Amino acid sequence: MHPGLWREVWILVGIAVTSLVLGAFTGRPFLIAALGFGLYIFLFLRHLQRLHHWLLNRQGGEIPDAEGLWGDVFNEIRKLMKQTGHREDQLTDMLGRFQSAASAMPDAMVILSQQGDIEWANPAARLLGIKYPRDAGMRLLNLLRDPDFAEYARRGEYTESIEVTSPDSRETHVSIQITPFGSSQKLVIGRDVTRLVRLEQMRRSFVANVSHELRTPLTVLGGYVETLRQMDQIGIEDLKKHLAIMHEQSLRMQRLVDDLLMLSKLETAPPRAHDETVDIAALLSGLKEQAELLSGEQRHAISLEADRSLKLLGSREELTSAFSNLINNAVRYTPAGGTIRLTWRASGRGTEFTVTDTGEGIAPEHFPYLTERFYRVDTARSRSSGGTGLGLSIVKHVLLRHDATLEIESDVGQGSTFRCLFPEQRIAHS
Repeated sequence: MHPGLWREVWILVGIAVTSLVLGAFTGRPFLIAALGFGLYIFLFLRHLQRLHHWLLNRQGGEIPDAEGLWGDVFNEIRKLMKQTGHREDQLTDMLGRFQSAASAMPDAMVILSQQGDIEWANPAARLLGIKYPRDAGMRLLNLLRDPDFAEYARRGEYTESIEVTSPDSRETHVSIQITPFGSSQKLVIGRDVTRLVRLEQMRRSFVANVSHELRTPLTVLGGYVETLRQMDQIGIEDLKKHLAIMHEQSLRMQRLVDDLLMLSKLETAPPRAHDETVDIAALLSGLKEQAELLSGEQRHAISLEADRSLKLLGSREELTSAFSNLINNAVRYTPAGGTIRLTWRASGRGTEFTVTDTGEGIAPEHFPYLTERFYRVDTARSRSSGGTGLGLSIVKHVLLRHDATLEIESDVGQGSTFRCLFPEQRIAHS
């Protein structure tokens, strides 16, 4: 038995014995016992009343003091209050850290009640059209009015996520997953998947474009092969003509495959740990000779002005690919007898390589898309000139890997200028 309880028992025994002793002298033992036990009950009820008063007003006062069993009871209550306060502090701290972490998350998080009302949401919940605490207590379906999401929420099968358009921006795609928890509550998580959607669209477009680009030369090759198979006799001149066309189409496929491999390498290769010193003037001199061979009978006037003292830190292979694509584009899209000027010089922002031609020019509305894969201003002319539609995309990725930028200036009928700007830290100091 608890020591405090034994103490109360001994008090009651003491009252009884005292009542009998005093009653023997006064002849009124029952009266004395009634007074003694009445005083005990009064003190008991007084302590009970003090406890009751404290329970009703515990935020405004301390736990009362007492002795005996009631003192033990009050002490235990004090201990429980301290433990409860400590636990509340821990829970408050944990809740604060959870809210801070949830607020920092880029994903939208919304807690719904049993009735589907918004109880809490983080700032990223704007993806779902929710601003907390303004929208607290409102139904989610009244804010996110998407028929597919409404059906998803009604069905109650949340093993898979659903993709909807964000009410905050019609161009933003959000993947939503509902997770039940607690007492019929729900946690709604929304993730911005716009980039993934665009990548998937780009992948489908890329596959379709590659298939289309390869289909034409394969069809031509297949057609000529089938024709040659069915011919019993063929003249040497006709054979040379057919073989020349087949060779041209095979080279076109080879260029496409080479450009695809180069583009894949640029996109997936890690940044170079060490850059080599590239003699840009010597590199451009070789590319100028190749451009003159490519020009052939069109006899373009190709000039080169290069500062031989300026060298660049980077990848010779990648820079050769980028510069040759810009130069070859100028040759392909400049009419016969036109002028192409190549310049390598220092500028106020570092160094720059410039290709200026007197071609047909490009309308400004095409500028934002020129570096996209397979984008062509004039599809028919691009294919007839032997272009793959990947050249400027390769240029963009090479320049990004060299901390450089591409500037385009062009007027329809006046020619174009493509300028590669390299920062000062890319200059090789000998």
